[in-house]
Amino acid sequence: MGSQKDYASLIRSIPDFPEPGILFRDITPLLLDAGACRSAVSDLAEWAESQNPDLLLAAESRGFILGGALAQALDIGFIPARKPGRLPSETIAVEYQLEYGSDSLEVHSDSIFGGARVLVHDDLIATGGTAQAKIDAIERLGGEVVGCAFLIELEGLGGRHHIAPHEMHALVTLPAQG
Repeated sequence: MGSQKDYASLIRSIPDFPEPGILFRDITPLLLDAGACRSAVSDLAEWAESQNPDLLLAAESRGFILGGALAQALDIGFIPARKPGRLPSETIAVEYQLEYGSDSLEVHSDSIFGGARVLVHDDLIATGGTAQAKIDAIERLGGEVVGCAFLIELEGLGGRHHIAPHEMHALVTLPAQG
């Protein structure tokens, strides 16, 4: 594995999910291929190493899948960003807009300390709203965002520009519709 074409062939498109007009990109076929999954984590880690992160922040649920493996590959700590009410200690909340609504995430308030360098990860960037919420949480807690690493970037939705000037890398670029 390793090329964009190889990864793209393992991403399934599901029309009208979770609602009409949305083309959902399902990474399950990639996750079922152990070699492809390992290769994707390795390719993301290769890019992220040069960012020199101390921590990685990823949101539930799909961001956790590769995020935990990526943090281990980089030998850094993992910060879970979760839906409201799911973290047991004191949290901060950040709200964001999706293509089809709004939502919020919470992060433990003591998860970022001393100006830690934090890598943002998710399986996919579309409009950039979720990524920007993670960036906001990191900066509110005194961390420095060193980059954003994604498996998939959806073209034409402005995600890359929404999170600028933060450096961004995606293994696969796919059309938003398709």
